[in-house]
Amino acid sequence: MSDASLVNVNTATAEQLDAVPELKGHGFEIVRYREERGKFTDLRQLDEVPGMAGKADGGRSALTVGDA
Repeated sequence: MSDASLVNVNTATAEQLDAVPELKGHGFEIVRYREERGKFTDLRQLDEVPGMAGKADGGRSALTVGDA
């Protein structure tokens, strides 16, 4: 997947995050976590979002943290 088609977890809206099948229904929580704690620096941090432990593993190829 090219960088242009990756979903940036640091800039995406809840709706954009929900469009990634492995994140569906968790977009709001990811955005709230990001707003409270700051930018993600590693995709493994998604496991720290309430309800997300281990759920994002399959979707990581569609995600990026950009230039965090």
